[in-house]
Amino acid sequence: MTKLLQSTLDHLEKLVSYDTRNPPRAITTGGIFDYLRDNLPGFNVEVIDHGAGAVSFYAVRGTPKYLFNVHLDTVPDSPHWSADPHVMRRLDDRVVGLGVCDIKGAAAALVAAANLTDGDAAFLFSSDEEANDPRCIAAFLARGIAYEAVIVAEPTMSEAVLAHRGISSVLMKFQGRAGHASGKQDPSASALHQAMRWGGKALDHVESLAHARFGGLTGLRFNIGRVEGGIKANMIAPEAELRFGFRPLPSMDIDALLGTFASFAEPQAAHFEETFRGPSLPSGDIARAEERRLAARDIADELGLPIGNAVDFWTEASLFSAGGYITMVYGPGDIAQAHTADEFVTLEQLQRYAESVLQILQRGA
Repeated sequence: MTKLLQSTLDHLEKLVSYDTRNPPRAITTGGIFDYLRDNLPGFNVEVIDHGAGAVSFYAVRGTPKYLFNVHLDTVPDSPHWSADPHVMRRLDDRVVGLGVCDIKGAAAALVAAANLTDGDAAFLFSSDEEANDPRCIAAFLARGIAYEAVIVAEPTMSEAVLAHRGISSVLMKFQGRAGHASGKQDPSASALHQAMRWGGKALDHVESLAHARFGGLTGLRFNIGRVEGGIKANMIAPEAELRFGFRPLPSMDIDALLGTFASFAEPQAAHFEETFRGPSLPSGDIARAEERRLAARDIADELGLPIGNAVDFWTEASLFSAGGYITMVYGPGDIAQAHTADEFVTLEQLQRYAESVLQILQRGA
């Protein structure tokens, strides 16, 4: 085992031991952030509490060209873990623990690499990614600090991902008129019938976009996740609530899609609200998005990073892209392990990622 990997594992064991589950959004400026401060000597460090468990840790040494971003919060553990999720277990070819894959393994590798070289480096650690409330990134973007590119750590099998889908979540409410279901109904009488008709039109529209493409991604991902309403089979439903989400390609206009989905409701929905939005990576219209994707590819080539396929999952890299930065996603581990019981990352992935980071820092990035 190399000195770099051994150091990465030692740091990862410590990082896993800190409870940064989100929710409950109880993360403070101490604990894991004190550990990072103690183990990044020679860095200028700022720790800022943005409220509701959102803490950012910005560390800079020298005048680096690139910023590495890693979130330190994890999802809650499930009852299916076979051992204490905050005690890292070292197996023959992997380590197991809450957050080792998503994405404390990357944070540990950054700390280990930074201590093996005195090269320029910039790290932004955050703690609110799992909350869908990106206060840390928003506060950083507001400062307008210049970097040639931002490298956001998420599990990508140590390949540079240059594009991913956006995300939009929506709450709809339908209003009908309660009554006995034995008679002939007006088409708009039942709120549930309105919701069902809307769903059919929405699914047909999604199917019509099946051949849209960007950067290896195809079509619009769409899901009706929850429908509630009505009282019993022989009563017309006076109210219904529906939640749906979609994941657009970088070339798709989220506002236009929302307008189209809203228009399918007959009569107009009583309530239509987007509850969360994350832009695509890269951001911008199709020409601007492609320009940014190619720029990120050039930087990945310059840094010697293998380029992977575009992905369907969403990351905060898109927020940096929307803020004007050339951005890529690059980190150890397989996204299939994220948010799972007995989450793991292989030693080979940690080694590969740590070595690439060390090479970047040695170049004075």
